[in-house]
Amino acid sequence: MGSTSEYGRRDVIRRAAALGLIAVPSMSALSACATSESDGDKPVDKGEKSEKNPLGVNAGAPLDVVIFDGGFGEQYAKDAEAEYRKAYPKAKVAHASTQKIQSTLQPRFNGGTPPDLIDNSGAEQMDFGTLVSKNQLTDLTELLDAPSVDDPSKKVRDTLRPGVVEMGQFDGKPVWILYYAYTVYGVWYSRSTLEKNDWEYPETWDDMLKVCAAAKKKGIAGWTYPGKYPYYLPFSLYPFIAKIGGADVLKAIDNLEPNAWKHPAVKAAFEAYYELHQKGYILKGTPGLTHIEAQTAWTGGKALFIPNGSWVENEAKKTTPKGFGMTVGAPSGLDSSDRMPFGTLWASGGEPFVVPRSAKNPQGGMELLRIMLGEKSSKNFTRQVSSLTSLNGGTEGLTLPPGLKSATEALDKAGENIVNPRIQDWYVALQKEKIGVAALGEMMAGRMTPVECVAKCQKFADETAKDDAVKKYRH
Repeated sequence: MGSTSEYGRRDVIRRAAALGLIAVPSMSALSACATSESDGDKPVDKGEKSEKNPLGVNAGAPLDVVIFDGGFGEQYAKDAEAEYRKAYPKAKVAHASTQKIQSTLQPRFNGGTPPDLIDNSGAEQMDFGTLVSKNQLTDLTELLDAPSVDDPSKKVRDTLRPGVVEMGQFDGKPVWILYYAYTVYGVWYSRSTLEKNDWEYPETWDDMLKVCAAAKKKGIAGWTYPGKYPYYLPFSLYPFIAKIGGADVLKAIDNLEPNAWKHPAVKAAFEAYYELHQKGYILKGTPGLTHIEAQTAWTGGKALFIPNGSWVENEAKKTTPKGFGMTVGAPSGLDSSDRMPFGTLWASGGEPFVVPRSAKNPQGGMELLRIMLGEKSSKNFTRQVSSLTSLNGGTEGLTLPPGLKSATEALDKAGENIVNPRIQDWYVALQKEKIGVAALGEMMAGRMTPVECVAKCQKFADETAKDDAVKKYRH
């Protein structure tokens, strides 16, 4: 999950924690909120609802915002806060940014004084499954049913891209999370590099191997990826699995169904990616690279392809040479037996925002989100960070940079063939620390075979399914 995301996107895994080398504060501690009755801990009084104030914001109440300072930076949020101040000039807005969301905010959750709005992303993203199951979040249905900033005849929910509302639901109708960015995941490459060498983006895996072989002869690696954070691999691997075996394969994985990882499509996809390692098509040293180091090697022309999300254009802009032609491609297919067509893509909401249940000014937090989902703030975000927002549209009149333009074209090509794996939202530790680091990372480094990796992933999934302490979710 910017980035988020996504997990979400782009959440940097704490490998030491995953391997049990250090103690990490338990998210269950978030449920231990204080019950202080001091005036400072009480919610502010609601304001009077009106056409201009549909959520009943207290016009003079302070607003407390914490933003994840990642690939999207924080300026877009500051700009939206400036719009909030225009609407509520008596309100003081406290803005903070950090890359350490959990360690920064856990003491505030424990003390019953969390911020009013949080961009819950990055390395220390708080686990959503835990937050929801421990009743730590405000239901955002009121926001979604409020009129949009641009067109009062439309509800906010009716202005959002397909699937965004559903992503914020974990169990039933309440919506706990609002994903602000809209991320296109896939295989990213330099259009100019391919054109200069008279190569075409490969639509089949045989063609992928041919392009990688040709690149190797010229001293260019076929692929690189963040080896220290190998949960980036699913950004192209999961839609590859869906293309081979159909979207239901991913749904079974999300649902923690027995033997879901043993589906032939999973094994075929793992074997294909493993072949990249076996044939020497992975950039040397990749297992030790961070996401920034891998992206820098890629923009520096050391590798053709990298699995990533659409935040990469902004995150890597300082190292991207002029004329690079940053482009996202849908995963190559395996062969003619694939269940889904070429162009099948993973696209979903990213950069998750939440309003804590014990926030002092939840109405203000939701109002800021309403402003952010207006066309002015949405276009400002896209202009600044080269990413789409969850507002459906909002790019009219903008000159899109190459990567974002290719992402919109990829979305158009995919049509209805868009998948959205939920395992990264529902089971953060399983997806990142276990499947990402301890399974896929090991396989792509050559320390585990595809058969062993399938077995390891299934073992991790079964353990999660049997763990009564982990709340379960299903499609």
